[in-house]
Amino acid sequence: MPAVRSASESVGLSKIASRPTRPPPKSRYPEPSRSVDPDESKGWLRRVRPVVWTQKLIFVSGILFGLLATVATVLVPLAVGRGIDAIADGDTPTPFVIALVLLAFMRFVFGFGYRFSLFRAAHRIENDLRNLIFARLTELSFSYWDRVQSGQIISRANTDIRSIQLLFAFGPLIAMQLVLLTMALAVMLVTDVALTVVALAGLPMVFVLGVSLRKRIFPLSWVAQARQAEVATIVDENIGGARVVKAFAQEEAQLQVLAEASYRLRWVGTAVADTRARFAPAMEAFPRMGLALVLWYGGVQTINGDIQIGDLVAFSTYVVLLATPFRMVGFMLLQWQRAAAAALRVFEILDEQPDIVEPDDPVRLIEPVGRIEFADVGFSYPGSDGSSDGSAVLDRVSFTIEPGETVAIVGPTGSGKSTIARLLPRFYDADSGAVRIDGHDVATLSLSDLRDTVGVVTDDPFLFDTSVYDNVAFARPAAEPHEVDAAIADAAAVDFVVDLPQGVLTEIGERGATLSGGQRQRLALARGLLADPAVLVLDDATSAIDVGVEQRIHDAVTRRRSNRTTILIAHRLSTIALADRVLLLDEGRISAAGDHYELLEDNPRYASILADTTSDFASIVGTPDEGSPDARGVR
Repeated sequence: MPAVRSASESVGLSKIASRPTRPPPKSRYPEPSRSVDPDESKGWLRRVRPVVWTQKLIFVSGILFGLLATVATVLVPLAVGRGIDAIADGDTPTPFVIALVLLAFMRFVFGFGYRFSLFRAAHRIENDLRNLIFARLTELSFSYWDRVQSGQIISRANTDIRSIQLLFAFGPLIAMQLVLLTMALAVMLVTDVALTVVALAGLPMVFVLGVSLRKRIFPLSWVAQARQAEVATIVDENIGGARVVKAFAQEEAQLQVLAEASYRLRWVGTAVADTRARFAPAMEAFPRMGLALVLWYGGVQTINGDIQIGDLVAFSTYVVLLATPFRMVGFMLLQWQRAAAAALRVFEILDEQPDIVEPDDPVRLIEPVGRIEFADVGFSYPGSDGSSDGSAVLDRVSFTIEPGETVAIVGPTGSGKSTIARLLPRFYDADSGAVRIDGHDVATLSLSDLRDTVGVVTDDPFLFDTSVYDNVAFARPAAEPHEVDAAIADAAAVDFVVDLPQGVLTEIGERGATLSGGQRQRLALARGLLADPAVLVLDDATSAIDVGVEQRIHDAVTRRRSNRTTILIAHRLSTIALADRVLLLDEGRISAAGDHYELLEDNPRYASILADTTSDFASIVGTPDEGSPDARGVR
């Protein structure tokens, strides 16, 4: 039931244009039915084959259409040659003209069919790979995100997957060209073996150049993908940190950083272009030299009457057709190397395994009461390589919080307060000891149940580029509008929401850019309250909110969360004093526990830490009124 609110809040709520809530729609787009082959010893094409195989029917139909289109293409020079011979013999060329029209129509229909099918399959493969990457990213643990750059991930999910898609779009087309090459060679051999040998005189050199091109292009392709990701990372960071860049007048410096990264990308792009410029023209020129030899040798044979002029014309046309596959070999090799390099970068994500996984036989939390126990917990954050950096953040931390209790955790910066908040919902696993909820080790609990039970609201909340309503309802999309309104009211957000142009339907920009820090914190708190977890952790969640507003929030939270467990990680005395009990965390250990005022009086270290970390220490304990509650902390 919604908590009771003050009259001013109720009036404010009436001004909010709430929209009806609907449950998340079921996706119209099926998830990929297959993932890549997990065997890392296999080549990239064999590993991606399960995803490609899901489009086998489209690929097969496209290949069939391509074969028919190729047959039509191969028959055109024959029809032209026979028509020329008919004219030379004084016969009518009408049948051959009709044949050419039919062949042109077949080429159009079948060409459309195989291009449409192959491009359709390629785009589906691209879609499946992108969904697979996103699915894996949602599975990966916090430790992974601690060591990767978002620009690198974005580059792999876009540029690298597009490189793979282009190969599957154009690769079969090039394969069709090879079929065309085979059919054309067969016709040429039937027509004249010697003339065919002359036409293919340059083929060995094309093969040698192709192998050499492949060896040079692969490392350049890998570097090019990495350079693109580097540029994407710099752009992403500067967009996200635009206000910081401007605040410190570092625009020129950041432009220089981007210019250097762009130069490195330009260098490798130029190196690729230079390599292609050296090899591609020669690979195209050798087949054309064959055409010159055909015209010379074939002309002599025609003059001698060994072959007809129509055969020579058809033969010359086939030589021209042979130039297309050779011309596309360079493109195919380049695209193959790009796709190979891109696939390896994509596999780095898909092969990454999460540190936090669902237990094999998870314990379900059906009706959690919120009892928390830390038993000799030790923890250190993983380093950049994923292994522990050896610096212990928590060292044999032990404490118990009873259901319905409100406990504040206090300590100097870096003492491990936020780490406790991250171990509770199992964002990380403890290195030693046990974290328990309702008597169950969190490592044995269902992750969905655990994270429904423990809600964490941080001091630097993330808000989506959508409306106020959607940001709050994100915690529970099926919530009724009055429940969302109640959460907004209890977070004291009504005061500013009613003044927004469209109330709760106002778009707040990326990361809530149109709101102040305190306003963002209040919306994040409303989102946490709407989830209504059995254990709510407020990790400095009101640090940017005025003390008067903070008091209203805590009053509402106290009413709403009666008999619910609440952990306050705070620096403000105004927040700490609201707790039933205080835990002092110092140098990774619980050094004291008790009532706030008792600790303030009896524990010099506690008073010292508060004096160092709170801005309102003097105002609260420096000049208290006689007989006020705060006077108990001063003698």
